[in-house]
Amino acid sequence: MKMQSGLSAREGQLTFEEFKKQVIEDYRLAVVSREVSLLGRKEVLRGKAKFGIFGDGKEVAQIALSKVFKDGDFRSGYYRDQTLAFATGMCTVRQFFAQLYA
Repeated sequence: MKMQSGLSAREGQLTFEEFKKQVIEDYRLAVVSREVSLLGRKEVLRGKAKFGIFGDGKEVAQIALSKVFKDGDFRSGYYRDQTLAFATGMCTVRQFFAQLYA
């Protein structure tokens, strides 16, 4: 689920169609991340998963950060940064739930 900058060859400017596509991709990622949080919380409350702290409410800020985060940049992980992990390709939804149930 690695996000691309979506920039065209014209000096970093987006066309309207490129912009629209990027907004839709970002919205889709935010919705997926929110649903992961809600489902994960339900699993913890039902006792199917042992422990989990989720990142709902921070999706937009983390998607914005993923746009400027470059390969080779260092960061210290935060326990609620699942959206950033999804956006940068560090983690998939499947991997997220695998660690939740481990």
